[in-house]
Order: sequence, then structure tokens, then C-alpha cells
Amino acid sequence: MSLKVKENFKYGIACPTSMGVRITPLNRMPVENSHLFYMQATSAESNVVNISSSLGYKGLVLTKFVKDNAIATFIKNELRSRNIDFEGAEVPTGGPWGFRHQFNIADSGFGVRGAVVTNDRAGEVGRTLNIKEFDIERIFGQEGVAILHLSGLIAALSEDTSKFCLDLAKAAKQYGTLVSFDLNFRATFWKGREEELRQIFTEIASISDILIGNEEDFQLCLGLQGPEAGGKDIQSKIEGFKGMILAAKEKFPNTQMFATTLRTVTNANDNLWGSILEADGKFYVEDQRSIPIMDRIGGGDGFSGGLLYGVLKGWEPEKCMQFGWATGALVPTTLNDYGSPSSEDQVWNIYNGNARVKR
Repeated sequence: MSLKVKENFKYGIACPTSMGVRITPLNRMPVENSHLFYMQATSAESNVVNISSSLGYKGLVLTKFVKDNAIATFIKNELRSRNIDFEGAEVPTGGPWGFRHQFNIADSGFGVRGAVVTNDRAGEVGRTLNIKEFDIERIFGQEGVAILHLSGLIAALSEDTSKFCLDLAKAAKQYGTLVSFDLNFRATFWKGREEELRQIFTEIASISDILIGNEEDFQLCLGLQGPEAGGKDIQSKIEGFKGMILAAKEKFPNTQMFATTLRTVTNANDNLWGSILEADGKFYVEDQRSIPIMDRIGGGDGFSGGLLYGVLKGWEPEKCMQFGWATGALVPTTLNDYGSPSSEDQVWNIYNGNARVKR
């Protein structure tokens, strides 16, 4: 595989992120009818890091915290327990209408009732991230980072975070760190900033080694024109995505790996799950299989995390994709929106369909 990580590093994966908490009703109840909730520290980017940090590679999040705040303390304690270091300025809350950490309120859905997500991002402290708040030479030069993972969610969160992500990507490349970019288009984040964000996303993509996204992501984030996936037939979707990748490869010749997941929702308890990867001029396809769902949020992040773990291990592209498919299938088996595999063996058992009791 042409992708190679640097030899000496403290952190397997580092990511910029705006940490928050998610609260989830127990017993798959809808939010509006619930009285008991489960709380977890979360962000799309830290969810990705959690796969490799669970399997021995220390992770790092570059973020920001509200000073002397109970939610901030909860987040820090959660990250410590997951083998993830954190760095970030401490900002005074500034009164009742000042800074806070985001709240994500989401149920899991059940059967024919789909999950409903409500975000409260007012006053979100992570919107003000700036590269000047971090010692880049120490982090990337002295300590070392193998992969910098960026998400379109943090890259589009605010004008500050857009610049922060672009600055980080440029800095990482100077120190020999691989850059991974999950486009993660969100229409609400892009409203009124389409031209600005497309320019920034295109610049980040141009220096990324790994690009992750679906056909909509590539078209809306990067302005690529390509064949429509078309209809509900999965094969036409696969061929449509392959066409989009070929267009992306022409525009971004420095990118060495392109990946996406293929999800078809049967109901809230059952999804068809597959993936596609292109590397070294060859396509790899993991056909869709039925996977049981306890809570579907975070499955895509689990796929990215498993894929990047394979890159850290130096595996061949197809094995990276297979491992990512399995870690993506692992995440929906718990209420957490991040995967915490206990071992590689557990992940490969998932891939091979072996759910027998292990004694």
C-alpha cells in the first residue's frame, strides 16, 4: 500500500473537535415520552479516534473547554477513560447566556419509528477554536502524530473552525503526518456560506491523503459533477459512486484513498451495511449485509475509525476496508455513538459473522 505513516509518533490519530454530550432515552423510548436518559461525551471526530485508542494507539483531541464547568469535567474524565489525551484553552462561561458545550439529544428509534435528533449548539465554545491556541511544533514535530483526522462537521461549524482545520491540515503535512478528511456535508451548517466553504473544503481535500464521503458529499462539498447513483438499486449506487471517485481522483491527484459506506435502512432495528474503497488504482467493494441496530448514530464514524486503524497498522487497502466495515457494524450494537472494540479478534469475528459465545 502506498500510504505509509511516519515512523515515530506519540499519537496514532489526532483531531480538531468541539466536544459535547449526548443524552439518550433508555429502552429505546422517544425523547418526548422519556424520564430516564443515558449521557455520554461525544463528537463525530473523537468517535473516529476511539477505535484506534481502544486498540492501543493513544489519541489526541484539540478542542476547547468551558472553565470550571461540570460538563467540561465530565468530558475530560470520559476522554481519559478512553485512552484519549486532550488539549484546549479554558474559557470563562461569561454568564447564563455565555459559552457552553453542545448538547445532542437523540433517541434510538424502534422498528418503523425512526430516530429523532435534536441539537442544542447555542453558545458552543468549540466554535471559537484557533490554531494559535496550540503548540503545533511540539504536538506534530516533537511528540508526533501519525494521522490528522478532519470532519466536515468541525470544518463547517464556524468561520473560525474552518480556518482552524485548514491551518491544521497544512501544518500536519509539513511534519509528515497523513491527513484524513471525512466530508460530512450538513446543509444547515452550509447555509449562507456555500461559496466560502466549498473553497476551504476543496483546499483541504487537495492536501488530504484519505477522503471519505458519499456522492452527495463529493458533489455538494467539492462541486464535482458525476453520474447520479440512481434509484434504489444498490448496484447502480455502487457504479455511481465509482464514477464520482474517478472524477474526484482527477481533481485531487494527491489523494491516495477514497472510501464510503453503503447503508440501506430496512427499519430502525435492521440496516443493510456495506462499503466501497479505492486505493492504488483498484476498487474494493464490501457487499451489503444485514446488521442489527440498537442505536445507529456513529456507525459511519466507526467505519472511518476502523479504516484508519488499518492504515496505522500498515495493512493492505482491502483489509483496512473490511476492518472498517466491522467496526462500523460494532458501533450500533450499543447505546454509545462510538466503538470501543476489546481486541482485533472481536472485530474480525464481527466481520466473519461469528457471534458465538467466547469463553
